[in-house]
Amino acid sequence: MPIELYALALGTFAVGTTEFIMMGLLPNVAADLSASIPVAGLLVTGYALGVVVGAPIMTLGTARIDRKTLLVGLMSLFVIGNLMSALAPNYGFMLAGRIVSSLMHGAFFGVGSVVGAQLVPAEKRSRAIALMFSGLALSNIIGVPLGTAIGEYLSWRVSFCLVSLLGLITGAFLFFALKPQAPEQTGAVAKELSVLKRAGVWLALATTTFGFGGVFVVWTYIAPILREATGLSPNTMTLVLFIYGVGLTLGNHVMGRLSDKSLSLSLYGTLGALVVLMALFAFVMSNVWTTSVTIFLLGFAAFGTIPPLQIGIMNAAKGAPNLASALNIGAFNLGNAGGAWVGGLLIDHHFSYPALALTGALICSSGLIFAFAIYGTGKTA
Repeated sequence: MPIELYALALGTFAVGTTEFIMMGLLPNVAADLSASIPVAGLLVTGYALGVVVGAPIMTLGTARIDRKTLLVGLMSLFVIGNLMSALAPNYGFMLAGRIVSSLMHGAFFGVGSVVGAQLVPAEKRSRAIALMFSGLALSNIIGVPLGTAIGEYLSWRVSFCLVSLLGLITGAFLFFALKPQAPEQTGAVAKELSVLKRAGVWLALATTTFGFGGVFVVWTYIAPILREATGLSPNTMTLVLFIYGVGLTLGNHVMGRLSDKSLSLSLYGTLGALVVLMALFAFVMSNVWTTSVTIFLLGFAAFGTIPPLQIGIMNAAKGAPNLASALNIGAFNLGNAGGAWVGGLLIDHHFSYPALALTGALICSSGLIFAFAIYGTGKTA
């Protein structure tokens, strides 16, 4: 694979770390900023909504900017937002920092996906996307567990400072690895917007939103679940987060290859597995061993959806994939925001943690229905 893909993968590693690290640090941030767990969960929701809003605005607003310049500039915004979080004197400033860092997320992943897919032959596009997104998966093996451990033993502020440093390194790598790409020609915005008339694009976005959103009903609150329902110590919790990250990485890699062979079957399989595993988690989360196995499989299935979902939206938006690709990243995060909100609502109304997992399974099943609607009706273009 071209070295440019590894530069993009490092970028997804940095962004993935800052997005998912909040799950492991949620109790620490809540205590330090005098916020309840559900209120602190809004830091996840706020980030996700920032991605949803930022994806179309940043993508359309930068349509005529050189792709290399754009990606490096987006990483600079990432650094600023994470420094704001690290230095936040109160909850409001912390939320603002999370939103600033999130504004670049959708455009970075969306434009990066298109750039990455163009670097390889058509028959290797899913593997190229999987390689780029492997950084996101690896962030859950290395970035999130390490950041959580640093937050436990030093300070969550140190974790965000290190993420900012990672962003600086990533920006430098992108600057030297990527070749300049000419900006889009006049009319690019209208061309990108035109794909929104296609039913397949909207079905693909709905599949992403619901299929991935159900996971975040549980994953947003995984730290309190592991502490209270499973009874894990901070050290053991970090190990379980590492296990989840291994599952993410393997799922992304394996399904990247399988998606090049059968996009629809890969999507059916991963979404169906999420429904079953989320429901199963409701009944096994009290035991550390069954929890560890289930979380590994959840990670495999969750990130196994990414290559087929991202290639699926690019197929549906042939001719003008940049906006649709970025909107799909927004759809991932709309699901994240909705899942975090639903989970917080259930906790506020004193539902048990198993109820969160069952609710997540129900939401994931909606994504599976939309996937059948796409490929069953032929609305992929």
